Amino acid sequence: MSRAFEPPEGRQVFARTFEPQPSDIDENGHVNNVVYLDWAQIIATAHWRARALPEDQDAYAWVALRHEVDYRRPLLPGETASARTWVSDTAEGPRFDRYVRIDGPDGAMSAQVRTVWCLVEKATGRPKRVPAHMLAMFS
Repeated sequence: MSRAFEPPEGRQVFARTFEPQPSDIDENGHVNNVVYLDWAQIIATAHWRARALPEDQDAYAWVALRHEVDYRRPLLPGETASARTWVSDTAEGPRFDRYVRIDGPDGAMSAQVRTVWCLVEKATGRPKRVPAHMLAMFS
């Protein structure tokens, strides 16, 4: 298991909360593991929409290439999750790493996700090198 993610000093962090729904609870009585991945997708998309320039949102989309999820503490029915996300300070061509940490109401980490995203030009459907202004906007 990897160590708990924390954003680097001075890194821009985007946050939101999640309230588990009854359909999120599995037969073990806690939030199903797949739900954490869904929340990681939701917060990543919300971060993009909140920070990206309208012309970038019109021109580009992101495709997930890889997800790595560590599960630590189950979230129980009625518990509110606090999620934070931030991105890497560098890109590798069209690839960009995003980190999400989801904590329970006690502050203990419930899950963390590292996702490798690929920037795609909507007009062509082809990968596009992450522009410098996007790195600056999100880091």
